[in-house]
Amino acid sequence: MSDRDSSPIPQFYRRSVEERLCILHDRQILDDKDFRALKLGRQTLLTQGADRMVENVIGVFGLPLGLGLNFRINGKPYIVPLVVEEPSIIAGMSSAAKLLGQAGGFEVESTDPILIGQVQLVYVESAARAKTALLEAKEEIINLANSLHPRLIARGGGVRDIEVIIHAGTSVGDMVVIHLLVDTRDAMGANLVNSMCEGVAPLAERITGGRAFLRILSNLNDRAMVTAEVGVPVGLLAGKGYAGEDVRDGIVLANEFARVDPYRAATHNKGIMNGVDAVALATGNDWRAMEAAAHAYAGRGNSYTALAQWRKGDSGDLIGRLEMPIKVGIVGGPMQSNPGVGLNLRILGVESATELAEVMGAVGLAQNFAALRALVTQGIQQGHMTLHARSVAMAAGAPQEAFDIVVERLVDSGEIKIWKAEEIVSSVVAELGLGALADAPEEDLGVGNGKVIILGEHAVVYGSHAIAAPVPLAIRASAEKTAKGVHLLIPAWGVEKKLEIGAKSKDSLQESLNLIFAELGITHESVRLKVFPGIPRAMGMGGSAAIAVAVIRALSKRFDIDLSDERVNEIAFGCEKIAHGTASGIDNTLATYGRFILFRKGEPAFQRALEIVHPIPIVLGITGVESLTAKMVARVRVGWQRNQAIYERIFNEIDTLTLQGVDAIEQGDLTQLGALMNINQGLLNALQVSSPELEELVQIARDNGALGAKLTGGGGGGSMVALCPDDPEKVAAAMQDAGYRAIVASIGGATE
Repeated sequence: MSDRDSSPIPQFYRRSVEERLCILHDRQILDDKDFRALKLGRQTLLTQGADRMVENVIGVFGLPLGLGLNFRINGKPYIVPLVVEEPSIIAGMSSAAKLLGQAGGFEVESTDPILIGQVQLVYVESAARAKTALLEAKEEIINLANSLHPRLIARGGGVRDIEVIIHAGTSVGDMVVIHLLVDTRDAMGANLVNSMCEGVAPLAERITGGRAFLRILSNLNDRAMVTAEVGVPVGLLAGKGYAGEDVRDGIVLANEFARVDPYRAATHNKGIMNGVDAVALATGNDWRAMEAAAHAYAGRGNSYTALAQWRKGDSGDLIGRLEMPIKVGIVGGPMQSNPGVGLNLRILGVESATELAEVMGAVGLAQNFAALRALVTQGIQQGHMTLHARSVAMAAGAPQEAFDIVVERLVDSGEIKIWKAEEIVSSVVAELGLGALADAPEEDLGVGNGKVIILGEHAVVYGSHAIAAPVPLAIRASAEKTAKGVHLLIPAWGVEKKLEIGAKSKDSLQESLNLIFAELGITHESVRLKVFPGIPRAMGMGGSAAIAVAVIRALSKRFDIDLSDERVNEIAFGCEKIAHGTASGIDNTLATYGRFILFRKGEPAFQRALEIVHPIPIVLGITGVESLTAKMVARVRVGWQRNQAIYERIFNEIDTLTLQGVDAIEQGDLTQLGALMNINQGLLNALQVSSPELEELVQIARDNGALGAKLTGGGGGGSMVALCPDDPEKVAAAMQDAGYRAIVASIGGATE
């Protein structure tokens, strides 16, 4: 079974959005392109695209996109994209799917995707003779309709049959209606069915002598049916103080209410459509048509009734069954024009429209079960309390890393009050160690500085100069002795590992810690390391080097080793070689010394502190796409090996402009420095280490007044730096409006 086949993702709801995306990427549920699109918010329909879809467009309206987890349908696991604004739906549905999955999941069947087209005939002399004549000409009518869409026939679809219905005693006499039963295959099919109705109308008039009036599809898709079933042992229903038999009987009784009472049935069916519509929106299908079909089908008898039925099985299990019309598509205009639709269909992994319909049926039944179970136990209001709890948790100052945990405990407490939230915040912060940073004396913490490279990255690996400066972002670490073992905690990243120092590993973090402990001579010691990252992970700001320096210094303080900065830098350089393969040494040097420097690798490395009187305003633009420095360094090396003379010339050009940059910085000539940064970006692009996101950020910065802008660090994602002496806030706002993160900072001068 591949990673893609595994739906359960433990504690997914407690992760940050960025961590959720990384998990989906690691499991190959998202490819590189979709991962970047979601990370940057680029899956959303743009205004220009919307203007081609509907009239009078002035913008695009957003709704939350979440994932329904734990679904197993006909033995296959699914992760279901859901577009819905109502709180508690996704959580309740995923919880229900997990429980129902333990009972074997959903068994779903569907009929062919038949859409009905209607041709209304009026002013016929004899409805009975007209019906007979139409049925006798059935093959001619079908052949004509199918000839209008030969590509549909080639895909295995087309008109399967016709029906003729007589409505007697209307205001124009007996009315005759032809039904074209069209198998639309993977298309929704509205337009093609409408055109078929238009095409056969003249023939129907000649056959019947009547007049064809309306020619249009029907949204009562009762020939495209889905039936979803699930059986749940009562043992799985028990919990929260309720016996399984009581929950089963309560669900059956609540369902019976909806079967006999149309007022209750309307709300019951609305709950089913909470799930079905959310999938329809995510996959670009017509949710209004689905609503019309579902409610028309529910009202087809003497009274409007429930679409789902729950009963007690022969063995005492709870048996659920949902039967409803679902007509959807996975190809066509909306799927092609809206980038989010294609992305969601790839996440879902369906291969046909009927498979999508079956998923929707299972989702509808799961949502119905979740709602009924809540109603007969703690009550549906419990779910809606979550929305209020989120606002209260925010008011109580819940940190981002603990926000969802605080909300969950606040709801469980039943006291949705700020004072209660503040109590829970204090408790959770202590549990996660989030308060340790504030509580720890500064002298006990190890600190590693973040950095930005102003000029010279990549060429610096080949002996050229580079200019780099510390940024007001850092990583801190603490170390405390423990009874046994080495434990590493990075609460903000959800990392909690027990490490075996000295053990061989392909994990660069483990190997770096092996090196640090060996160099410090403490391989026999037991210690608990906590790391508090203030630098975005894998964003080209020297995070790995800063972690190494922070940990080295924390251990040095805890075990009274009293390392010099030179020794800290030396060990951190060893860690950088493990992390990146070929390393210049600039990241660990900045992380250790925290000075604005001109740098050149060597034994020892050359570094010269640059004297800047006035701070230089910059904006850091963060793409959100992880920058793997080792990968980008390797890419440059391959290019260098293939075209050594060309690459050497580029490196020499970068070295020359870097040295010119020293003069510009020390003379305060920011216009010249900006020009050199722009040239450097062009050369880095020639080395193929830029990316579409970086290029966009660079252009945004320049368009909004930056004197210069370029990538910083490894490239391929990560971050860029813009020189903004006039209005850095304007540049940052423009980046944020485009969906990126931006940090206003300054380098040099009195700030260091």
